[in-house]
Formats: sequence, structure tokens, C-alpha cells
Amino acid sequence: MNYKKLEGEEILKKWRKNRPPERFPIVAILDNIRSAYNVGSMFRTAECAYISKLILCGITPCPPHPKVEKTALGTTNLVPWNYFLHTLDAIKNLKKEGFKIAILEITEKSIPIQQLKKEDFPLALVIGNEVTGVDEEIFYEGDFILEIPLYGEKESLNVAVAFGVAIFLLIEKLKDIQSFNSCNK
Repeated sequence: MNYKKLEGEEILKKWRKNRPPERFPIVAILDNIRSAYNVGSMFRTAECAYISKLILCGITPCPPHPKVEKTALGTTNLVPWNYFLHTLDAIKNLKKEGFKIAILEITEKSIPIQQLKKEDFPLALVIGNEVTGVDEEIFYEGDFILEIPLYGEKESLNVAVAFGVAIFLLIEKLKDIQSFNSCNK
């Protein structure tokens, strides 16, 4: 078989066919992320996933930081974002807007991300620091704690990788729910 590798505008044309009319109702809260490179990677993933917004909190490096821009590849101008000094303030604002708050962490009460339901959206996903994870005070404000099931010996993924996996699992779950609902109207 012959396959033609798509490039540039051809790729964008293909992906635009899949793009919903509005961004997915998912916001990511970056809670004290240390690495500017991880933040840039998260911007790039957020743009490719077409989520509503990134909220950067605490020590999380913000654009136009050169290391963020290096890995973001121009997406800091495409993804809506804002900054809060305190993550709890960001969470309180999103709760007022009707968002459920999910924390991406592994605890004795965390549930697999695949178990979400229609009523869990719109959703704000809190992603924690590379070393310490999500600050414990945040757990009291969350509606639930989500985990990405892992199968190997290492107990965690890189934060930017975990972000990407989680965001795309959330979108697939949301699309499944929306598809199911449109079939039952």
C-alpha cells in the first residue's frame, strides 16, 4: 500500500473536520508546576485537545517565559489562559461557573478516569507539582479524585504526559456521553 504523509495545511484541514464548534468544556488547573518545559508541553496538548482553558497557579511559569514558549510552539497565543496566585481561588471561581473539580492523583479513594458520567461535566482538572503532587488543601475542594490506571512498575508518569493522557481520556469520555445522548433523543 502507498500512503502519502500529510503535512502542514493538509493536516490542519483533516483535523478541522473533527473540531467541535466550541472548545470542550474542560479546564485544566496547573497547581504549582515547576518545569517551564512541562508547562509549554501542556499548552501544546491543550491546543491539540481544544479544551476551554488553562489556569496557571502559584509557581507555575507563565508565558512569555522562553522555556514555556520553546515547547509550546506558539500555542500560548491560541489557548485561553489566566493566572491565579492561589489555586483555591481558581477553584472557587470555577465552582461558581458550574464546573466540577477533579484532582488527578492516586489515593485510596481515587477512581479511574474512565468512570466519569455526564453530570461530571463541565470539568476542571487539577494537575499537581512534579514532586509533591496536588497540594493537600486542594483535596477538600475537589468533587472527586481521578487516576490514570497504570500497569507497569513505575508509580507515576511525567506530569506533562499524565496531563496529555488524562485530557484525551476525558475528551473521549465526553464524546461517548454526547454520542450516547444524541442517539437517545
